Amino acid sequence: MNPQRAQEIAASPIMENVTYEGTPIYIQHVDENNGTARIYPLNQPEHEQTVPVRNLIEH
Repeated sequence: MNPQRAQEIAASPIMENVTYEGTPIYIQHVDENNGTARIYPLNQPEHEQTVPVRNLIEH
């Protein structure tokens, strides 16, 4: 996924189907300068992590 699309998803009130390493996730914030996103698994909101945006997949 590109950083601009990840930013659009993060800003949207509509929940998109996005995964990271096969796990459905929620995008909290996108850092376009670094190409990273702050995410957490939908079923484990306490497990926040920063990952490369290029590793996110929109379905």
